[in-house]
Amino acid sequence: MGTVVVTADVDSVTASAVVPPGPEMVRRSRFRDRGLGRMAGRRLLAVPPVLALVSLGLFAAAAVSPFDPLVGYLGDRYVTTSRADRAVIAAELGLDAPWYRLYGNWLHALASGDLGSSRSYAQPVSQVLAERLPWTMLLVGVGMTLAVLIALTVGVWAGMHRGGLLDRAVAAVCVAIQGLPPFVLSLAAIGIFAVGLGWLPPAGASDAGADPDLVQVLEHLVLPVTVLAVSQLPWLLLAVRESVSDNRGEDFVAGAAARGIDTAKIVRRHIVPVSLGPFVTILGVRLPEIVVGAVLVEEIFSWPGIAGAFVKSATDLDMPLLALLTVGATGAVLLGSLLADIACALLDPRVRADG
Repeated sequence: MGTVVVTADVDSVTASAVVPPGPEMVRRSRFRDRGLGRMAGRRLLAVPPVLALVSLGLFAAAAVSPFDPLVGYLGDRYVTTSRADRAVIAAELGLDAPWYRLYGNWLHALASGDLGSSRSYAQPVSQVLAERLPWTMLLVGVGMTLAVLIALTVGVWAGMHRGGLLDRAVAAVCVAIQGLPPFVLSLAAIGIFAVGLGWLPPAGASDAGADPDLVQVLEHLVLPVTVLAVSQLPWLLLAVRESVSDNRGEDFVAGAAARGIDTAKIVRRHIVPVSLGPFVTILGVRLPEIVVGAVLVEEIFSWPGIAGAFVKSATDLDMPLLALLTVGATGAVLLGSLLADIACALLDPRVRADG
């Protein structure tokens, strides 16, 4: 009777003993192998030149602006001040220098950590930002969180029930809202819920003459947050709806259904993760519109955020404040777009980086 000899390949035994890579290693490998690091590095290197060009263009445009920076500084006294006195005041404030010299002085101060002083508010720029930026972050953070949650919930449902009565109603409402600018939605909300029904306060962060407290801030936050969320909702919701509708017919969904996986689990684990890529892309592309929408909403509702400072610094040509706000908004849009592209590539393995 013959003897059966069993041999083992040392390499295969060794390979089988290797511990499979963990989730963190898989994510790092995916980030590296798909060129996300190169893309992020290249686009981050482009941020400083873009910000420099934006700020340079801003100072050059201010030089030919029809606004006189002394109007905001003198106020009502501007009309009664003689032209000679205006020239003296402009020289004392350094406003008579060429725009490129003003730009160089601003860059030099910025490099040394000095954000400058705001003529419009008679305060350091850092203090203006510290007082107003948290209010803007509160408004935008709550508003966009609300918009994202509604878009994901309703968009996934509409995409899974494409062609139904409620799906068509959702699409029609989204198309109608898309044609309404944020200021129209704001005025309509004030007219209906504040003036007509009297349910909510129309403006500000607290009642007139009262110090803001939690209850008052929440009451005054309802209308501007809702308007900001509704103004951004159609694009986000329709993006989720289209993506879910397309992905539910893919082969990997049919394969999961053939294996007997529950429909809810298929939607949660297979359809939604892949569908988030276009949603994140739309969110990144619309960042400039979100910034503009927040500015309009803040102005109409007299919200004590950064929008009022943006508008006042532009009309007064308050360059230290205006330049910093413009550069900051531009940088936020660039970095937000980069993060959205990275998130899209990580969520959808079919997407490759452009780097």
